[in-house]
Amino acid sequence: MSLLLKNYINGQWVASYSSASQPNTNPANTDDVLCYVPLSTREEAVEAIEAARAAFPAWKETPGPVRAKKMFHAWNLMQQRAGELAELLTREEGKAIGDSRGEVQRSLNILEFTAGEGRRLRGSTIPSELPRTFIYTVRQPVGVCGLITPWNFPVAIPIWKIAPALVSGNTVVFKPAELTPWCAVKIVE
Repeated sequence: MSLLLKNYINGQWVASYSSASQPNTNPANTDDVLCYVPLSTREEAVEAIEAARAAFPAWKETPGPVRAKKMFHAWNLMQQRAGELAELLTREEGKAIGDSRGEVQRSLNILEFTAGEGRRLRGSTIPSELPRTFIYTVRQPVGVCGLITPWNFPVAIPIWKIAPALVSGNTVVFKPAELTPWCAVKIVE
């Protein structure tokens, strides 16, 4: 049997409670089973949400530059595995290898830019018509972000959603497209 994917909950890869799974096949060769995807349960989704909620207070208090450093670390890891990720993207989603390499590079660009934003999480001051009145904005994390992404750009769109949420001090529950779950696993790794 091929690899059975797991869920990433509370910083750990955990097997699904469900024994049911479905094959994830190469669209160019449906005999090529890439992995099996668990049909995870509602309870597992609730656990993921609760874990993200529990992690939020500490993560939001982590200074923006420290969160940025972690994003740059993720960028470095992704850059080291860019070729592997592009090949997987081609096998799992069916994109031509050149397009897959382009999507991975775009993802790296997004991740690098977003990591830099960790040092620029500023508000602004606004002139007031009233004397002795100071008006300002403050950017604050909002909490747990639920992210559901499509199959057609299974690397770039998740990065485009996950990286800004994390660098801004939010926590994330990520549900990838059913057609491209292995790319999602590699992003999280």
